Amino acid sequence: MIKLSLKDGKEIEVPEGSKVSDAASKISISLGKKALGAKLNGKVSELMQEIKEDSKIEIITFDDDEGKKILRHTASHILAQAVKRLYPEVKLAIGPSIDDGFYYDIDADFSFTPELLEKIEKEMNKIIKENEKLERFELSRDEAIKLMEEKKEPYKVQLIKDLPEDEVISFYKQGDFVDLCAGPHVPSTGKVKVIKLLSIAGAYWRGNEKNKMLQRIYGTAFEKKSELQAYLTMMEEAKKRDHRKIGKELDLFSIHEEGPGFPFFHPKGMVIRNTLQNYWREVHEKAGYEEIMTPIILNEKLWHQSGHWDHYKENMYFTKIDDEDYAIKPMNCPGSILVYKNKIHSYRDLPIRYGEMGIVHRHEKSGALHGLMRVRCFTQDDAHIFMTREMMTEEIIKVIKLIDSFYKVFGFDYFVELSTRPENSMGSDEDWEAATEGLKAALKAAGLDYKINEGDGAFYGPKIDFHLRDCIGRTWQCGTVQLDFQMPERFDLTYIGADGEKHRPVMVHRVVFGSIERFIGILIENYAGAFPVWLAPVQAEVMNITDSQVDYVKNIVDKLKQNGIRVESDVRNEKIGYKIREAQMQKVPYMLVIGDKEIKEGVVSVRSRKDGDIGTMKLNEFIDKVKDEIATKAKDL
Repeated sequence: MIKLSLKDGKEIEVPEGSKVSDAASKISISLGKKALGAKLNGKVSELMQEIKEDSKIEIITFDDDEGKKILRHTASHILAQAVKRLYPEVKLAIGPSIDDGFYYDIDADFSFTPELLEKIEKEMNKIIKENEKLERFELSRDEAIKLMEEKKEPYKVQLIKDLPEDEVISFYKQGDFVDLCAGPHVPSTGKVKVIKLLSIAGAYWRGNEKNKMLQRIYGTAFEKKSELQAYLTMMEEAKKRDHRKIGKELDLFSIHEEGPGFPFFHPKGMVIRNTLQNYWREVHEKAGYEEIMTPIILNEKLWHQSGHWDHYKENMYFTKIDDEDYAIKPMNCPGSILVYKNKIHSYRDLPIRYGEMGIVHRHEKSGALHGLMRVRCFTQDDAHIFMTREMMTEEIIKVIKLIDSFYKVFGFDYFVELSTRPENSMGSDEDWEAATEGLKAALKAAGLDYKINEGDGAFYGPKIDFHLRDCIGRTWQCGTVQLDFQMPERFDLTYIGADGEKHRPVMVHRVVFGSIERFIGILIENYAGAFPVWLAPVQAEVMNITDSQVDYVKNIVDKLKQNGIRVESDVRNEKIGYKIREAQMQKVPYMLVIGDKEIKEGVVSVRSRKDGDIGTMKLNEFIDKVKDEIATKAKDL
């Protein structure tokens, strides 16, 4: 018998030769029906896999991210099979699962139109009903190449040839269809149940612009129709909230062909940006941070010393100055370290908290660029904290509390991940274990639940990631807290301890916004452009009914400006209904309508973006109302 340790600490036994599916059913019949895979000793495995030794086992369902990936990976194979049935001459490239779905890259000498997608989707549903088993088999390198050459799949042949010599080459067969794949998959096509093809895009083979452009078919898969419908509803709402569309309508920012991935902020966009930065500075000053500014371009030698050259070079831009090599900074940490090194520090000085609104540049492929969400130049609200090891837990808890209070202002819920050591990392096992345990201790002390995200830490240390959840249910990774023992070592950072000797500090890297550009994009979509009063570029618009009120409107505008309220006027020779609609379209929180009656009674008629006409009030009363909403950062009108 084989002993299996469950997540809750209990143990079960299964006969030798049992598969993961048998173990899932042994735990409970209902779990066996829901199971899509499992983690065997921490490694994701499929239900068809045989359990060969005593193991730790955790059953995966569609509720788990890994379960969604397994199901959707199989859906991508069903897509490929359907396409090959309908159009045998096409060539297949790759078809992974992705967040919220899957895709397959295909080389075809015709375009996949929306009408063809409907046809392919029908064929996919046939394959699902056929409930074909997925069977895994392995071949030698020569046998694998021969098989794919026989099937006239040149992209698969290239993939096989580029695999490491010791790589296991596996395939999956479902009915008459065979595909090169490492897995894992669900046991049969019938497990997929509900699919939807969503869109078509161009994609260069292997992401290289010098290679051939392929057609990428995107889709998604769920276990229930209701889940698919909820997702499609969310996607439809997301289209309406697209920050690129709203940003253009509200004249917030633009991106030009002269600088792909380099956003231009317009005056109204700068109001939002500056308001966010001013709030950031206010919070950080109270929390004991000192603001610094470091150069955008620094000598290449620095990036060798920091480890970025070996671990991050492909994401960096370079230049020459006086025949010496320089790099445009992709991160702010080395600059902050040089500020720390500028003088000798005592243990009494620690912790030292340096904050920086630092502009960084990172190379992104053109196909990955997306409005403000994925850019090549952005501002990180970085902070670097230098401390003793004894201060780690307390200091990280303070950072967690600061981030939590920050997000509450915007009404965001969030969940937390702890990302562990990646393959491409530097430092000793002991340092990584100490840093990881340090973050776990802080999370526990702060009372935060978290998931482990294996292998996704920074190359210099593990990290805590904060994933915001917006008003339509999407998640966005923003804040991060990274614990670093490596940079202090590489830069020989020290402080003088109570014993008069030199000691090595510990370093925390952290951001709250993450990228200010991206955070603004998230806010635009979360609010659909209808920013709360404290963030709105224009907080009030004053408009007249006839020309006789123009001077009075100007006086009101001056009074509002004197009280720090961002205001515009609309005294055009247009009907008042038209002016109100225009202001509504521009998402202005308040509209003040001035006619002869309002002048006579010494009041203003107030319209709210949210509630419409809310009646008349004295101007000072309105000013007090708006100033209170700004001061309290009220989330809604």
